[in-house]
Amino acid sequence: MKRTATRLADGRELIYFDRRDDVDRSAADERSLPPRPAPSQLRHDPLLDEWVAIASHRQDRTFLPSTNDCPLCPSSPGHLTEVPSPDYEVAVFENRFPSYGPAGTDMPSGRCEVVCFSSDHNASFASLPPAQVQTVLEAWADRTRELSALPGVEQVFCFENRGEAIGVTLSHPHGQIYAYPFVAPRTRQMLDVARNYPGDLYADVLAAERKQGERVVASNDLWTAFVPRAPRYPYELHIFPHRPMPDLTVLDQDDREAFGDLYLDVLGKLDRLFGFPLPYVSAWHQAPVNRDRDIAWLHLELFSIQRAPGKLKFLAGSESAMGAFVNDVSPEEAAERLRTA
Repeated sequence: MKRTATRLADGRELIYFDRRDDVDRSAADERSLPPRPAPSQLRHDPLLDEWVAIASHRQDRTFLPSTNDCPLCPSSPGHLTEVPSPDYEVAVFENRFPSYGPAGTDMPSGRCEVVCFSSDHNASFASLPPAQVQTVLEAWADRTRELSALPGVEQVFCFENRGEAIGVTLSHPHGQIYAYPFVAPRTRQMLDVARNYPGDLYADVLAAERKQGERVVASNDLWTAFVPRAPRYPYELHIFPHRPMPDLTVLDQDDREAFGDLYLDVLGKLDRLFGFPLPYVSAWHQAPVNRDRDIAWLHLELFSIQRAPGKLKFLAGSESAMGAFVNDVSPEEAAERLRTA
């Protein structure tokens, strides 16, 4: 894997990931960009013991540009973008409008990066060839390793939001990485439960789902994708490796290849479910950088708010105000529909 690091016109880091060694990534960013925004503010909520980022500069971020104005496409004459190269395989760069950071400030405030999965504006993760998926996995592992080493970073979160219904503002196939200066609330809750469980919680959940089988959607020798017994969303999947590992950095070649095959299968099922690209959130749960790495178990959570054609699940009063979810689709029915999609 060839890794090429460079800088954009305003000093942000850009990294290309390529399977070929003979590619030229020397094109410079010729844009005239304004200075980088001031760091977002982190404010503590004493009632919930949670941190909230105040990032007012994000009000001015790019919103649903036309294909001709896409800032994630490769640069071309008359259209200079965030990626100066005229082509690329996978590109990762610091977000111009970060929710956390930017890095390099006196106080640890995290960092946000954009991961472009392909130079093809009309592609999707589901349409990537298996070799390209391996490049994305290499990029995720690289960024997890590098960001975990930054001062003040406590957790690295790799994720993809897909579809305008989810809130995506750029349609080019991409994901993001947040390097949090704290451990995320959901992770803290899961680790607290695992710590107090009399045994290995994740291993027992995985074993029970594989033995029972009714909610398993896809599996191979190294990974299993299943609908959890108590899903919060109409179509929700958890993808677990069959052995415990803290984060993406420890995946070996067999792990990556097996995951890629299964993940492409699952994404294809989601898109065939209703006959159109399903909006979704795909979220990697990784261990914190400095705590509980012995009890965390890397896994992917994938869910959609689409409950039927033309019908979305909105988080209303019970979900938004109280965190108490109500799901209109039974997990067994969802698993059966996905298996046969």
